[in-house]
Amino acid sequence: MIKSFLLAQGALHPSEGLDSPVLLFVDPDPAERELLKHRLRIDEHALASALDPDEVSRIEFHPDSLFLIWKRPENYSGGDSFSFEVSSFGLLLHAERLVLIAPDDSQLQGLGTRHDLQTPLDVLLDMLFSNIHHYLGHLKVIKRVARELQQRFNSSMHNNHLIQMFNLSESLIYYINAIHSNGTVLSRLRNHAQKNHFDAPLIELIDDLIIENTQCYKQAEIYSTVFAGLMDARGNLANNTMNEMLRKLTLINVVFLPLNLIASIGGMSEFSMMTSGVPWWLAYPALVLAMLLLGGVMVLFLKRLARDFRGGSRAGVVATASRPGGAKRLFTRVFS
Repeated sequence: MIKSFLLAQGALHPSEGLDSPVLLFVDPDPAERELLKHRLRIDEHALASALDPDEVSRIEFHPDSLFLIWKRPENYSGGDSFSFEVSSFGLLLHAERLVLIAPDDSQLQGLGTRHDLQTPLDVLLDMLFSNIHHYLGHLKVIKRVARELQQRFNSSMHNNHLIQMFNLSESLIYYINAIHSNGTVLSRLRNHAQKNHFDAPLIELIDDLIIENTQCYKQAEIYSTVFAGLMDARGNLANNTMNEMLRKLTLINVVFLPLNLIASIGGMSEFSMMTSGVPWWLAYPALVLAMLLLGGVMVLFLKRLARDFRGGSRAGVVATASRPGGAKRLFTRVFS
């Protein structure tokens, strides 16, 4: 699909015809690709690069034009994945014409609100400004989403929230790479403008673009560093929580294993034979009482042992238990 625009009164206005100063090719079909190659002199490699979402930002200077590949953030559509993607689009700038090749028409929306658009170069710079602010908006969204995921994770410790955090962290890495490559393009564009003696206001505008992009890059880098540290902390928190649950389950098993053994023996005929001279209504309550006392003693023993470990005596306990006769001395120490 081809869209044409005129520059009038400092803004873009839809028009008809391929002679308009601003042309937008949205996901061009084979016929439109042929038009781009033959009439607008865009080679096959440049055309493929403009439509490749994984293409790296770059700028090429020609005698009468420049060709630019720019990394842009994809519009966030929500969902449970919390994944922010980046893609590429191409710009071919002549003295009196700007050709934009993109997968959609969102790049020309909202242009002209910062300053008047008088030339195709003004449209190009305003488009780059818009994309940088789009990155900044997404970084704010990522920060809010990260806080929400942190609250969910703290309340549920569900693996799904951890996966969503990994998706956000991965998105930040892609954003940092895209913003950094865009900064390289802006630096080369600034050098080109100074070499060809562009007007001072245009050079100042490019300098503002470089400053905005650098701030955006620093912000994304800080978010990525902080988020990576929080990811490690949350992963350790999940591991500690799981270890604590396993420890409690182990304590329960340790307490009930000997009780199960005694209960199994008591349920067989041998116990009745051993207590044949004692009435059953005395023998079995005595067995239950002995089991309760044994369970209580084991619980106290394990609590005392755990308290010694938490108190910093883990190394001493291990050393004591590892020496000959150490287990006996450890048992005496715990119950002393």
